[in-house]
Amino acid sequence: MYNPTVARLTYRALLGRRRALVLFALPAMLIVIAGAVRAFTGLDDRIAADLLGGFALATMVPLIGVIAGTGAIGPEIDDGSIVYLLSKPVKRPTIIMTKLIVAIAVTMAFSAIPTLIAGFILNNNGQQIAVAYTIAALVASVAYSALFLLLGTVSRHAVVFGLVYALIWESLFGSLVSGAKTLSIQQWALALAEKVAGEGYVDATVGLPTAVALLVAVTVGATVYAGQKLRRLTLAGEE
Repeated sequence: MYNPTVARLTYRALLGRRRALVLFALPAMLIVIAGAVRAFTGLDDRIAADLLGGFALATMVPLIGVIAGTGAIGPEIDDGSIVYLLSKPVKRPTIIMTKLIVAIAVTMAFSAIPTLIAGFILNNNGQQIAVAYTIAALVASVAYSALFLLLGTVSRHAVVFGLVYALIWESLFGSLVSGAKTLSIQQWALALAEKVAGEGYVDATVGLPTAVALLVAVTVGATVYAGQKLRRLTLAGEE
């Protein structure tokens, strides 16, 4: 279920000049902010939790997920170059799984690692806050990548829809509206972080069993549907 050639092409597309600029800019911004906060406030567990939760997990991770998830396949479908890939003797589920693995790897690398670094800068991982939010970023990276990869297969406006979800639903409604929190990947990831961090530093509104079930359901469901969509696209091209 993994093809090195497809992976290499996908990495090359995701790490192209324009996307790479954004991918590097967001983590760099987080680390710079963390350094400035540490310099001005010293060690402060509450500030560390607020910054990692408010910027890293709520903003940076979903935005990187949008770039990696939609960029893994969306541009190829939009410009028609996906036809050349589909003409190769590679199974369609293998294409989807390979692109998902690449999207997950890129999202994790550019979100979870900077989150861990920023956490240690802020408070030396006091109350396990850095590790907790890193775990949340890792878990969220998987679900975001699958969801946005699906968007890339079903819409030419995947980036727009992804940004709406990341910036409006996750950052605004997912943080403020109680009913929307249940349908927020961010909140599901926070449920895991809450179990790791010191008491009172991470607040999740979704129980851990529910969060795990929803994370698995979204990841598997989005991946399966993306594969079906790609298969239908293949049949249409062959006909």
